[in-house]
Amino acid sequence: MSIVRRLGKTAVRTAQSYVGNQLGISFPKDGPKPKGVSSIKSNLLRPATTSHFEVEIAFPPGDIGMKLRNLMGTDQEKFYLSCCETSLPGSNLATMNIDNDYIGVTEKHVHRRVFDDVIEFVFYVDAENYLPIKIFEMWMSEIANESSSRVPGQMNTKMPDYSYTMNYPDEYIANQGLKVRKFERDYKQQLEYEFIRSFPKNISSMPVSYDSSDLLKVSVSMSYIRYVIKEIAVPVSFEDVFNLLTNPLQQARFNQSLGNMVRGIPGLAGRVAGSAINQETGSSFLGGAVGNVLGGNLFTGR
Repeated sequence: MSIVRRLGKTAVRTAQSYVGNQLGISFPKDGPKPKGVSSIKSNLLRPATTSHFEVEIAFPPGDIGMKLRNLMGTDQEKFYLSCCETSLPGSNLATMNIDNDYIGVTEKHVHRRVFDDVIEFVFYVDAENYLPIKIFEMWMSEIANESSSRVPGQMNTKMPDYSYTMNYPDEYIANQGLKVRKFERDYKQQLEYEFIRSFPKNISSMPVSYDSSDLLKVSVSMSYIRYVIKEIAVPVSFEDVFNLLTNPLQQARFNQSLGNMVRGIPGLAGRVAGSAINQETGSSFLGGAVGNVLGGNLFTGR
């Protein structure tokens, strides 16, 4: 709302209050008002959709991350695009009751923010390599420090008396980089959720049967400690630039800004050159002379 409209509404309310006090009448307060079709279309007929998103899976550092990246190879983009379903995370505020500050009053104060335990990702499984299954199975195998050694005398997971010794958390946790980006069809609004200290916690079973064929999907639950949200700067398109330059008011502002920038270039060049000569020769007089000349100023010798 513009400042003119706000001032106008304030003036109307002041006048109503004065007249009402003088005449002893009351004016109806602000309430529901009829809405035009254009107002409804502009405010309600462009909702966000659920089908425009992308994910980015981060791997842990060190040897485990290197093994996972080697397994993925050059299929990183295909791996990210195969994620067909996920969810935008949520959180809640844990509170405690405060009973003794005011007599007869119970307040609730927040003592921590609680995030969801996991975030779910569903991937289409490709027929060439079963890549999503292999990646997350290897990651969980490395977390459990499983051994598939076939050397005689060494323990491996096929032995009935095999026991597990888990890896240290910093070895298998990705500190940053697990991301979900939500955008719209025109790419003009984008949000990015980044999850801190993530690792796969669960791989759901995948039913197969002789019934009518369906797409094979793998569902993975990723654990994390918190998420952070940031708004992504959207690149300016050619259409936006064209609209900017064909709008007379915007074009005038652009020309003014460009003119100010161009007019400032000689002065900047003069200051840089003068400072450089002053440092090289030790003569502030000579540096000032060169700076004034390049900057377009009349050199007076002072």
